[in-house]
Amino acid sequence: MEDEGIAEMLKTPERIRTLQRKLYHKAKQELACRFYALYDKVYRADILNHAYHLVRANKGAAGIDGVTFGGIEAAEGVSAFLAELAEALKNKTYQPAPVKRVMIPKGNGTFRALGIPTIRDRVAQVAAKLVIEPIFEADFCDTSYGFRPRRSAHDAVDDVAHTRTRVTARSLTPT
Repeated sequence: MEDEGIAEMLKTPERIRTLQRKLYHKAKQELACRFYALYDKVYRADILNHAYHLVRANKGAAGIDGVTFGGIEAAEGVSAFLAELAEALKNKTYQPAPVKRVMIPKGNGTFRALGIPTIRDRVAQVAAKLVIEPIFEADFCDTSYGFRPRRSAHDAVDDVAHTRTRVTARSLTPT
């Protein structure tokens, strides 16, 4: 039952989906279109709120500032946290914090560096992604799979296998 509540919370609100659809269609229909007025969309309260919940669901660690989700929710509250971020974005005073570097062990005994941004920076990044992703999606080919929503490497392999089967069947058909 709890998973249903989380899924519902992570479902993109209709108002944001409408904005994303409009941006996608504009980018798809007018290939030469340049989007000059998107910044104000990034600090919209609904976009920042949804971005916060997406980042929260990812259960990431605290960044260099040591601030956790529990700390935000217990101290200032999510609304105040997002209002402060929105104000900084709106006034163009927002400055991302340095990224915390953590060394993660690999299977072969070596380590790799992992950068952990602050929660504030992750929320700002996801908010920007929510706004600009539909514009970039409109430019991608249907056969592009890397780092795209609802597409995976498995989908690419399945597509290649399906296409190969069709081509092989067609070449075996007598003319």
